[in-house]
Amino acid sequence: MTRWALGVEYNGARFCGWQSQVGVPTVQDALEQALAAVACEPVRVVAAGRTDTGVHALGQVVHFESRAVRRPEAFVRGTNANLGGDVAVLWAQPVPGDFHARFSARSRRYRYVWLNRRARPALFCDLMTFEYRPLDASRMQEAAMALLGRHDFSAFRAAQCQAKSPVRTVHSLSVERAGPLVVMVIRADAFLHHMVRNIAGVLAAIGAGERPVSWAGEVLAARERAAAGNTASPHGLYFEAVEYPEQYGIPAACEVPGAGLPFFSGSRAL
Repeated sequence: MTRWALGVEYNGARFCGWQSQVGVPTVQDALEQALAAVACEPVRVVAAGRTDTGVHALGQVVHFESRAVRRPEAFVRGTNANLGGDVAVLWAQPVPGDFHARFSARSRRYRYVWLNRRARPALFCDLMTFEYRPLDASRMQEAAMALLGRHDFSAFRAAQCQAKSPVRTVHSLSVERAGPLVVMVIRADAFLHHMVRNIAGVLAAIGAGERPVSWAGEVLAARERAAAGNTASPHGLYFEAVEYPEQYGIPAACEVPGAGLPFFSGSRAL
């Protein structure tokens, strides 16, 4: 039995999230069915992070075990041949038996993209969040500084969040403008359910001038979800990268295909 790790990207627009569910399309189900066709046996994958309905991924990492003897290229090309156009395997490699896509991760990084202009888009509607109000990225960046470090993020978690503890450590958080795009990049040890989208909602309100810069810190201190306001749309959210100990040889974030495209411009530093 060999344990394998895969890098996966997907457009989440037509999926009801990552996790397998009965009667609705999910990324996990699509990937497992395609892998099973290559391995000639049932396959069950474990992901570094679960994404919600409509959320995308540039650098999702999964692991699975299989008795099948295959070359890494077979799991890439063969699996992609059995997938629809909105999910793709980027790389595959055998890993030690103690590697775990979720529990071995040191940090995770998400990216949130707003298209900030007066006219709604005709293209890429499901890949960005349209915001007609002018956003001041410098105000958003200033406000974001209150969220750095280890805190109780209860105000930014969904009511249905099942995490045992609301305490998380945010290692970095940047907001930058690139032409009509405003891009937020956040890296943390782990994230609560809807945490990134709730942070994006708070920062957008501050960027639009509806709230003062101090509001982000006030919401954090309140530790109540009702204090945070609206949850941002899933369309602009990307699960961008996962960081693992070097011993596992998982491709670094800078090697994630697509991360350097102008559409995803903005700070990328881990």
